[in-house]
Amino acid sequence: MRWQRFLFFALVGVLLWLGMACMKDGGATTQSPNPSPSPVAQEVSKPSPTPSKPEALPPETAAIVASAGPGKLYNPPRGDVRLVVISDLNSSYGSTDYDPEVDKGIKLIPFWQPDLVVCSGDMVAGQDLGLTKERLRAMWQAFEQHVTAPLRKANIPFGFTVGNHDASSAQGSGGRFVFQTERDLTAEFWRNPRHDPGVQFVDRSEFPFYYTFQYKDVFFLAWDGSSSYIPPAKLAWVEKALSSSEAKQAKLRILLGHLPLYAVAIGRDKPGEVMDNADQLRAMLEQYNVHTYISGHQHAYYPAHRGKLQLLHAGLLGSGPRRLLAGNLSPGKTLTVVDIKFDTSELTTYTTYDIQTLQQIQDKQLPRLLTGHNGTVFRRDVDASQLSEAEKKRCSQQSGKELCAA
Repeated sequence: MRWQRFLFFALVGVLLWLGMACMKDGGATTQSPNPSPSPVAQEVSKPSPTPSKPEALPPETAAIVASAGPGKLYNPPRGDVRLVVISDLNSSYGSTDYDPEVDKGIKLIPFWQPDLVVCSGDMVAGQDLGLTKERLRAMWQAFEQHVTAPLRKANIPFGFTVGNHDASSAQGSGGRFVFQTERDLTAEFWRNPRHDPGVQFVDRSEFPFYYTFQYKDVFFLAWDGSSSYIPPAKLAWVEKALSSSEAKQAKLRILLGHLPLYAVAIGRDKPGEVMDNADQLRAMLEQYNVHTYISGHQHAYYPAHRGKLQLLHAGLLGSGPRRLLAGNLSPGKTLTVVDIKFDTSELTTYTTYDIQTLQQIQDKQLPRLLTGHNGTVFRRDVDASQLSEAEKKRCSQQSGKELCAA
């Protein structure tokens, strides 16, 4: 029995030795001649990813850019915040279609990749008591098709103010709105959640007539400048909004309104075509450090200032361009790219395009100042102290010495 026990253990030992040898040899034969590095080594040796290419432009945008010629359509240096400013999109009364320049402008907007688009009014062609509710709704549906739906598809927020052709605030006897039906249907359209403009509201209690919103460090206020008169109670709301913590903490404050403070275009240089008490309104806006008032209605582009307030008179994309009060620039249809740069003294730069030719409108093409019935505005790069004696004399002769002061 002893020898059998010995033979058993000997046999077990041999089998164990053979098994270990097989395991060792097997590992050697299955090992890759170039073993894979450990997970840590793989992470360290992984090459840097190739920078992603800019998102391709929509085909309709690319086609318009290409029509300007290779490298011809200028894209300015981008600021901290970029706006595209459009205005006065409407054509003839009651129209449910838009001029081709409107469609061209909207299709081109993705080229500039703005943070948001702002419109200074006249989005539809109302202000006609003969328009039925059905027609007015059809007009707003056309606006949705041509303007807001494409912007929403591109994920671009849309800030706006109402114009006289959208929801005129003109009043008749007893203080009633003459175009109450139009105002009701404007509110109906914009308060429909399907038409949410995509902005970050601060106060929307009276949207779309009076409201505030913000984007990053820019505070926007829209007031109802669809007629020349803003009631005292509404001006009190404006002051309250501009004294809010959101407004004070912003690095820039911008006002949107349809009628401008001062006239700049032939045919619109008269009371009722600008805001009443322009100097008083300007003083209030300056008190609350509003930097820029963006307006429309005059159908002519003019980048101006008076006092400390910048005045961007937006050109139109719709029907009826007008000549400026001075100068020889032909009337045209324009949109403006506004780049906001918080670390610069000017804070804003404008790049404005003739939408038909895609050429830039240069400041030197515009008169250095414009004098209308209620005051003088200066091109935004011109200071009143820089006027020549001939310019001062001409201005004084047109509207008096006081109106020619900055």
